[in-house]
Amino acid sequence: MQIQLNGEARTLEAEASVAQLVESLGLAGRRIAVEVNEEIVPRSAHGETRLSDGDRVEIVHAIGGG
Repeated sequence: MQIQLNGEARTLEAEASVAQLVESLGLAGRRIAVEVNEEIVPRSAHGETRLSDGDRVEIVHAIGGG
């Protein structure tokens, strides 16, 4: 299946979850925010949220400052 990840085309296995995508990108355990089709996906829902062909996914890193 094809998705748009941060504006770039990416091929994923069928029925991949947000959690699987995050893990494949090496971002598991990091402070990130994930949006699928312009809707924020809470971290607690990453495992149960399945991606579909054509989904638009944005992943941003939370950067702390002080």
